[in-house]
Amino acid sequence: MLHHLNFKHLRYFMVVAQQGSISRAAESLHLTPQTISAQLKLLEQTLNTQLFNKEGRKLVLTPAGRQCLTYAEEIFAMGESLQDRLSGDHQALRLFTVGIVDVLPKLAAYRILEPALELDEPVHLECQEGSMERLLAELAINKIDMILTDRPVDTNYKVRAYNHALGESGISLFATPALAAQFKTNFPQSLDGAPMLMPTSDTSVGASLLHWFSSQGLRPKIIVDCVDRALLGTFGQAGKGIFCGPSLLEKEIEQQYHVEAIGQINDIYERFYAISLERRISHPVVLAITQQAKNNLFKGGDKGA
Repeated sequence: MLHHLNFKHLRYFMVVAQQGSISRAAESLHLTPQTISAQLKLLEQTLNTQLFNKEGRKLVLTPAGRQCLTYAEEIFAMGESLQDRLSGDHQALRLFTVGIVDVLPKLAAYRILEPALELDEPVHLECQEGSMERLLAELAINKIDMILTDRPVDTNYKVRAYNHALGESGISLFATPALAAQFKTNFPQSLDGAPMLMPTSDTSVGASLLHWFSSQGLRPKIIVDCVDRALLGTFGQAGKGIFCGPSLLEKEIEQQYHVEAIGQINDIYERFYAISLERRISHPVVLAITQQAKNNLFKGGDKGA
């Protein structure tokens, strides 16, 4: 026989588990201990499992009880989040959730997403950061609306998603004024033995830089390699080495990190993509972001999707 879960009973169970006793839970819920005890028994009957063991005066969760508590906390946290989003000031805002791959320069992400905050209809922009794999999984179940990334999604990923090329930029190298003065002369040969702060070799830019150094016969000294480009910029600002960034954002990077451009590597291009579940974009926020990027931010952005 199919039993329907009573969420009131589940909430009472969660409070008992969190408080550690029926009496404290009853106090918190403004109910009698007898009422709480009866509701717990009904929940255990519905789930056909024991949720607590008695140890002296304490109630201790069984393995099934611990699993039940995890689900209960997630269920009620989602309920509170839903209520929050659909009430108050959020009601007037269009929620737009974007996933940003962790290798993408934060300044580039800001410039790409900026048009979303300038639309006539107010937008509540929610940004999540993570790996391409995790973000694609969330895109597939509509937990996020769009992904910003440095590489297109391919057939290795079992997600029916579409690439929208935004544009590309050459790469510039940056360092503190003292280091820049030392390595600007005779660039790029001056980079042989220079202290480098590198994106990891499994990133598009990191792999391209390593290949370029090799093709130029250069052997820089890699001080730090890291996925997080903002962290590399912070190391660079502290004078620990030379770091890279999109040439398109050269002035902004110089201002943000108080550094100087040493030179540009036009043989390497950093590419930027928006990924969505739409082949032909109709979502107004995605449309604003992609159009502004292609028409204003990037020069020569690919018009194809």
